[in-house]
Amino acid sequence: VAASTTLLCRGENATDKEMELVNAVFKPLGTVVELPESRLNAAMAVTSCGIAYVMRFVRATVEGAVELGLSPDQALGLCIDTLAGTSALLGKNGSHPEAEIDKVTTPGGLTIRGLNAMEEAGFSQSVIKGLRASLPSND
Repeated sequence: VAASTTLLCRGENATDKEMELVNAVFKPLGTVVELPESRLNAAMAVTSCGIAYVMRFVRATVEGAVELGLSPDQALGLCIDTLAGTSALLGKNGSHPEAEIDKVTTPGGLTIRGLNAMEEAGFSQSVIKGLRASLPSND
């Protein structure tokens, strides 16, 4: 879908021209990120493993929505649209996710109740633990 993230680490002897060439090869496939080798495993946990983590969130959302009365197809479509809109919003604004959460969360409202229930069940800590577990044991 031309939406991949390619992670590059500059070799000791790599020239700027060589790095530009490598970037040009991978750019048509999506985003290219150059980072120090010491950060490669962390970035891979977010990008490579993150695909499955987001899919698991989607699966849970669909299951919950079906429990609430939506059809699986309706639930999946709504979840996909929500993910696409959220991703576009963060990409366009460059804002912190918490700032965007604050915009859709009203005091005493349904959203904050749902967020608090997710946190009580360990949502954020589960994601963080999953990312940590995705690193090779020597990190």
